[in-house]
Amino acid sequence: MELRQYWQIVRRRLWIVFALLLIVGVASLVMRPKRAPAYQTSMRFVLGVEPEAKTGDYYAYDKYYTWLTAEYLVDDAAELVRSGAFAQAVSIKLAGQGISLPAGAIQGSTQSGRLHRILTVGITWGDAGQLAHISNAVAELLPTEIARHLAQVGQSNVTASLIDTPAIGAVGPGLREKLDLPIRLVLALLAGIVLAFVLDYLDEGVRSRQEVESAGVQVLAEIPPLHSSMGAFRRRAP
Repeated sequence: MELRQYWQIVRRRLWIVFALLLIVGVASLVMRPKRAPAYQTSMRFVLGVEPEAKTGDYYAYDKYYTWLTAEYLVDDAAELVRSGAFAQAVSIKLAGQGISLPAGAIQGSTQSGRLHRILTVGITWGDAGQLAHISNAVAELLPTEIARHLAQVGQSNVTASLIDTPAIGAVGPGLREKLDLPIRLVLALLAGIVLAFVLDYLDEGVRSRQEVESAGVQVLAEIPPLHSSMGAFRRRAP
């Protein structure tokens, strides 16, 4: 079957394709759930420990072990900020400020990562004001919580320098949300085309000379469509 014949099949029932596109488009827009606002912030810290004081005239490896401890410290701190204990400490500190937020929600909204001995803490929250308080609490608690849970580094020589202050911004729609409506319309278009071919297959009517000849019947004459005859009549009229 030639492409022209395929187009004729779709063209005869083009209204079905347009109807499906319209129904799916309107239904998707009307039934689309309202997107809740979300805000995100990110902070970066440089972690370190104070070097041990020299008590004698000996070689101290040029603070090699101090740098090595700081590198291990970043790895452990990245896991600590995602823990329930750290989230509970943040929740307690906020409660002291009159802000009641569950520790589980704080833990689920906090992410961490590391790159070149730099600790990154990211938080996603539904309220920009509350997010600012959470970020400040995280920045204040991080050194003391590291010292409390990692006793090997001591209680007073842990430093967490904030090199990128929290900047709060709205979270835009994700890729899945952006592609939801186009994908639905494409599927509706394909469904409409398939339905047009199915209806044409089930239709036993004859619409062209080719269909008659394909059944083994010889065609002696062909009457042109009515609109073509009327158009020719109008053109010949004085």
